[in-house]
Amino acid sequence: MRHLPFVALLPFAIACAPAPVTVNTFTSGADGFDTSSYWIDSGEEVIVFDAQFLPSLAQELLAEITAATDSPVTTVVVTHPNPDKFNGAPVFQAAGAELVMSEATAAALAEVHAYKEAYFVGAGMFGEGEYPALPSPDTTFVGALELPLADGNTLTLTELSTGGVTTTQTVATVGDAVFVGDLVAGRAHAWLEGGIVEGVATPDLAAWDAALAELGALAPTDTTVYPGRGAALPVADAVAEQRAYLTTMDELVVEVLATREDPVAALSGEDAAAIYGEITEAGAAAFPEHSLSYLITYGVYGLAWQHALATSPR
Repeated sequence: MRHLPFVALLPFAIACAPAPVTVNTFTSGADGFDTSSYWIDSGEEVIVFDAQFLPSLAQELLAEITAATDSPVTTVVVTHPNPDKFNGAPVFQAAGAELVMSEATAAALAEVHAYKEAYFVGAGMFGEGEYPALPSPDTTFVGALELPLADGNTLTLTELSTGGVTTTQTVATVGDAVFVGDLVAGRAHAWLEGGIVEGVATPDLAAWDAALAELGALAPTDTTVYPGRGAALPVADAVAEQRAYLTTMDELVVEVLATREDPVAALSGEDAAAIYGEITEAGAAAFPEHSLSYLITYGVYGLAWQHALATSPR
């Protein structure tokens, strides 16, 4: 594995106007949590951003690419350590691609992988030994990394100062496109589990908000954000809408938990499903234009437990 040093970069916003880039989108079904992966073709190489949850979905994505272009997939970028971003990576590595991520993301993979494997096997979604294998990156970087492309564009990977949806966050910029993984859900509901820290789901909405603000300050105003789920949006809209979404969902979680005398006891027992259902219903009502409300149901437990533990009378 190559470790590349920190590269100091000028802020994106003072660079020249970004060149248009053709972005291709592959979106899974619910079996892959409606995750979007993206790919660009420079004419000589294909770059893939995030590798899907299942190897079978990664194979579908690779087949789509090979049917569309003769350019080989040379690089797969993982934006953050969630399994729908890295589980499918070995498929591309087997095809000759280089797996690139920040050192912080690489350091988080094993713990996230173990946590998710235990959950999905325990839930009966995979048999013992059937969960996707833990990938190993080929290249890691600290801070930022620039990769020149054959068409004259430069792919810039920037590790943000704070985590976002999880403990660490990379954004990938090329031309007029920026790929951000689940830092943004484009008018879709977000995964509110948080990063996995010492075996515990640990949301940090303050860090997520700061990461969004940093994205807004770095990316030129004519940049399009390509999110982990949902619609691509102009950067200003993507940042403003995601920040407002996080604030509202945080408030709704607090409001629902306040209806229980002992939130920890409620989340520990049979009432948990009702609580998550009420939060989902409230979130869907607050954002009627958003898709994928099931992600609230499955992912909000991290945020709910965080607030419950902070407010419980115990």
